[in-house]
Amino acid sequence: MGKTKQTGVVPVEQISQSILVFRGHKVLLDEDLASLYGVTTSALVQAVKRNIGRFPEDFMFQLTAAEWAVLRSRIVIPTSSRGGRRFAPYVFTEQGVAMLSSVLGSERAIAINIEIMRAFVKLRDLLSSNRELARRFAQLETRLDKKLTEHDEAIAAILSAIRQLMGKSSTH
Repeated sequence: MGKTKQTGVVPVEQISQSILVFRGHKVLLDEDLASLYGVTTSALVQAVKRNIGRFPEDFMFQLTAAEWAVLRSRIVIPTSSRGGRRFAPYVFTEQGVAMLSSVLGSERAIAINIEIMRAFVKLRDLLSSNRELARRFAQLETRLDKKLTEHDEAIAAILSAIRQLMGKSSTH
Protein backbone atom coordinates (compact mmCIF):
# COMPACT_ATOMS: atom_id res chain seq x y z
CA MET A 1 0.00 0.00 0.00
CA GLY A 2 1.27 3.45 -0.89
CA LYS A 3 1.59 6.25 1.58
CA THR A 4 -1.20 8.20 -0.13
CA LYS A 5 -3.82 5.80 1.19
CA GLN A 6 -2.64 6.36 4.76
CA THR A 7 -2.62 10.15 4.64
CA GLY A 8 -6.35 10.42 4.03
CA VAL A 9 -5.81 13.14 1.43
CA VAL A 10 -7.84 13.63 -1.71
CA PRO A 11 -7.24 11.04 -4.46
CA VAL A 12 -5.24 11.99 -7.55
CA GLU A 13 -8.27 11.39 -9.81
CA GLN A 14 -10.34 13.98 -7.94
CA ILE A 15 -7.54 16.54 -8.13
CA SER A 16 -7.05 15.80 -11.84
CA GLN A 17 -10.67 16.75 -12.50
CA SER A 18 -10.02 20.22 -11.02
CA ILE A 19 -7.13 21.02 -13.36
CA LEU A 20 -8.07 23.66 -15.94
CA VAL A 21 -6.19 25.24 -18.83
CA PHE A 22 -5.77 29.02 -19.06
CA ARG A 23 -3.23 30.91 -21.17
CA GLY A 24 -1.67 27.62 -22.21
CA HIS A 25 -1.00 26.54 -18.60
CA LYS A 26 -2.56 23.71 -16.64
CA VAL A 27 -3.77 25.39 -13.45
CA LEU A 28 -5.78 24.96 -10.27
CA LEU A 29 -8.15 27.61 -8.93
CA ASP A 30 -7.37 29.31 -5.63
CA GLU A 31 -10.71 28.15 -4.17
CA ASP A 32 -10.09 24.52 -5.16
CA LEU A 33 -6.63 24.64 -3.59
CA ALA A 34 -7.98 26.31 -0.45
CA SER A 35 -10.58 23.56 -0.14
CA LEU A 36 -7.91 20.87 -0.56
CA TYR A 37 -5.65 22.53 2.02
CA GLY A 38 -8.51 23.03 4.47
CA VAL A 39 -8.21 26.83 4.59
CA THR A 40 -10.40 29.66 3.33
CA THR A 41 -9.73 31.12 -0.09
CA SER A 42 -9.00 34.51 1.49
CA ALA A 43 -6.45 32.93 3.87
CA LEU A 44 -4.71 31.25 0.95
CA VAL A 45 -4.64 34.45 -1.12
CA GLN A 46 -3.36 36.46 1.87
CA ALA A 47 -0.54 33.95 2.45
CA VAL A 48 0.40 34.27 -1.21
CA LYS A 49 0.27 38.09 -1.13
CA ARG A 50 2.53 38.13 1.95
CA ASN A 51 5.03 36.10 -0.12
CA ILE A 52 4.30 37.55 -3.57
CA GLY A 53 7.98 37.42 -4.59
CA ARG A 54 7.71 33.63 -4.64
CA PHE A 55 4.91 33.71 -7.22
CA PRO A 56 5.98 35.10 -10.60
CA GLU A 57 3.47 35.17 -13.48
CA ASP A 58 4.38 31.65 -14.61
CA PHE A 59 3.57 30.31 -11.10
CA MET A 60 0.34 32.22 -10.45
CA PHE A 61 -1.86 34.79 -12.16
CA GLN A 62 -5.28 36.31 -11.70
CA LEU A 63 -7.87 35.56 -14.36
CA THR A 64 -9.00 38.47 -16.52
CA ALA A 65 -12.66 39.52 -16.47
CA ALA A 66 -13.19 37.68 -19.77
CA GLU A 67 -11.52 34.48 -18.52
CA TRP A 68 -13.53 34.69 -15.30
CA ALA A 69 -16.75 35.08 -17.33
CA VAL A 70 -15.89 31.98 -19.39
CA LEU A 71 -15.18 30.01 -16.23
CA ARG A 72 -18.42 31.13 -14.58
CA SER A 73 -20.38 30.11 -17.67
CA ARG A 74 -18.85 26.61 -17.62
CA ILE A 75 -19.32 25.88 -13.92
CA VAL A 76 -21.88 27.03 -11.38
CA ILE A 77 -20.31 29.80 -9.30
CA PRO A 78 -22.46 32.11 -7.19
CA THR A 79 -22.43 35.78 -8.15
CA SER A 80 -21.25 38.39 -5.65
CA SER A 81 -24.85 39.50 -5.02
CA ARG A 82 -25.59 36.02 -3.65
CA GLY A 83 -22.53 35.81 -1.42
CA GLY A 84 -20.04 34.59 -4.03
CA ARG A 85 -16.63 36.04 -4.75
CA ARG A 86 -16.27 39.65 -5.74
CA PHE A 87 -13.00 39.30 -7.66
CA ALA A 88 -11.60 37.03 -10.33
CA PRO A 89 -9.78 34.01 -8.91
CA TYR A 90 -6.09 33.44 -8.86
CA VAL A 91 -4.87 30.30 -10.59
CA PHE A 92 -1.72 28.37 -9.82
CA THR A 93 0.46 26.42 -12.22
CA GLU A 94 2.26 23.28 -11.14
CA GLN A 95 5.25 25.36 -10.02
CA GLY A 96 2.96 27.71 -8.10
CA VAL A 97 1.32 24.80 -6.33
CA ALA A 98 4.77 23.49 -5.35
CA MET A 99 5.60 26.93 -3.94
CA LEU A 100 2.34 26.99 -1.95
CA SER A 101 3.52 24.18 0.34
CA SER A 102 6.44 26.31 1.48
CA VAL A 103 4.16 29.31 2.05
CA LEU A 104 1.48 27.37 3.92
CA GLY A 105 3.91 25.02 5.64
CA SER A 106 1.37 22.71 7.29
CA GLU A 107 1.62 18.92 7.17
CA ARG A 108 -1.69 18.84 5.27
CA ALA A 109 -0.35 21.30 2.69
CA ILE A 110 2.69 19.07 2.13
CA ALA A 111 0.56 15.92 1.82
CA ILE A 112 -1.89 17.64 -0.52
CA ASN A 113 0.94 19.03 -2.65
CA ILE A 114 2.34 15.52 -3.11
CA GLU A 115 -1.04 14.39 -4.44
CA ILE A 116 -1.35 17.48 -6.66
CA MET A 117 2.11 16.85 -8.14
CA ARG A 118 1.03 13.25 -8.84
CA ALA A 119 -2.11 14.54 -10.57
CA PHE A 120 -0.06 16.85 -12.81
CA VAL A 121 2.31 13.98 -13.66
CA LYS A 122 -0.63 11.66 -14.38
CA LEU A 123 -2.17 14.29 -16.67
CA ARG A 124 1.16 14.76 -18.49
CA ASP A 125 1.49 10.99 -18.91
CA LEU A 126 -2.07 10.76 -20.21
CA LEU A 127 -1.50 13.56 -22.73
CA SER A 128 1.78 11.99 -23.80
CA SER A 129 0.20 8.57 -24.32
CA ASN A 130 -2.65 10.19 -26.27
CA ARG A 131 -0.13 11.92 -28.53
CA GLU A 132 1.66 8.59 -29.07
CA LEU A 133 -1.66 6.90 -29.82
CA ALA A 134 -2.57 9.66 -32.29
CA ARG A 135 0.84 9.31 -33.98
CA ARG A 136 0.45 5.54 -34.30
CA PHE A 137 -3.10 5.93 -35.61
CA ALA A 138 -1.88 8.39 -38.25
CA GLN A 139 0.81 5.90 -39.32
CA LEU A 140 -1.78 3.12 -39.55
CA GLU A 141 -4.09 5.39 -41.54
CA THR A 142 -1.27 6.21 -43.97
CA ARG A 143 -0.43 2.51 -44.44
CA LEU A 144 -4.11 1.69 -44.93
CA ASP A 145 -4.52 4.50 -47.50
CA LYS A 146 -1.47 3.17 -49.36
CA LYS A 147 -2.86 -0.40 -49.33
CA LEU A 148 -6.29 0.81 -50.50
CA THR A 149 -4.65 2.75 -53.32
CA GLU A 150 -2.69 -0.36 -54.33
CA HIS A 151 -5.88 -2.45 -54.20
CA ASP A 152 -7.83 0.16 -56.18
CA GLU A 153 -5.13 0.13 -58.84
CA ALA A 154 -5.13 -3.69 -58.92
CA ILE A 155 -8.94 -3.78 -59.20
CA ALA A 156 -8.84 -1.19 -61.99
CA ALA A 157 -6.24 -3.29 -63.84
CA ILE A 158 -8.38 -6.43 -63.43
CA LEU A 159 -11.49 -4.60 -64.70
CA SER A 160 -9.52 -3.23 -67.63
CA ALA A 161 -8.26 -6.74 -68.48
CA ILE A 162 -11.82 -8.13 -68.25
CA ARG A 163 -13.10 -5.35 -70.57
CA GLN A 164 -10.34 -6.13 -73.05
CA LEU A 165 -11.19 -9.84 -72.93
CA MET A 166 -14.89 -9.04 -73.32
CA GLY A 167 -14.08 -6.78 -76.24
CA LYS A 168 -12.04 -9.48 -77.96
CA SER A 169 -14.71 -12.15 -77.41
CA SER A 170 -17.51 -9.99 -78.84
CA THR A 171 -15.53 -9.38 -82.05
CA HIS A 172 -15.08 -13.13 -82.70
